[in-house]
Amino acid sequence: MSRRSTPSSGHGSDPSREVIAEAARIICEEDVLDYRSAKLKALQRLGQKSGPGSRGALPDNASIQAAVIEYQRIFGGSDYAGHLIAMRRAAVQAMKLLQPGFSPRLVGAVVSGAITYAHRVQIHGFADRPETLDFFLQDRGIPFEQDERDYRYPDGTEVPVPLARFEAGEIGIDIAMFGLDDLRRTPLSPSDGLPMKRLNLADAEALAAVGIEAILGSPTLS
Repeated sequence: MSRRSTPSSGHGSDPSREVIAEAARIICEEDVLDYRSAKLKALQRLGQKSGPGSRGALPDNASIQAAVIEYQRIFGGSDYAGHLIAMRRAAVQAMKLLQPGFSPRLVGAVVSGAITYAHRVQIHGFADRPETLDFFLQDRGIPFEQDERDYRYPDGTEVPVPLARFEAGEIGIDIAMFGLDDLRRTPLSPSDGLPMKRLNLADAEALAAVGIEAILGSPTLS
């Protein structure tokens, strides 16, 4: 893919802004999902070094997320907005399927809008036993893969959570299965270090109803 100019930040040659803009471009154009990896690549390409107090100290993830959304609005345009809407609608359909027994919550990049074609829909489900979801999907003939993802909590603990991954047409969906008590215990978002925003079905439906013009012209969703 050809290199595109990054959006102007209005801060001249501020090295931090340069890293943010280049990291956003790397995420959007090179399908890099990990923000730290994107930042390190950006530093390397800009000839900067990372480290406390250095000219190339790593910017925070929240700044990268905002820059990804800005980049996609400018360069992704209606294609980006259309794909985001399709992901949100797929999320709603999956949540409706899960609603009776798993209290699904939508999280992640589909909520914020900081998506690329490499992203998958992220849903949290809740049950006494995580294998309940496996039986649920098997009974409905939905092929899936088992996986695991680590989630970090405000107290510093990191907990592995079972994951079921399946495809809804061209959109990938990941369902992390938490215990019932975890409905009131929210892990931290890797994007900003704050408790994850978890949307219930009604909120997800409202988000999926946001149109292309609003996505491309509205303030950044957090």
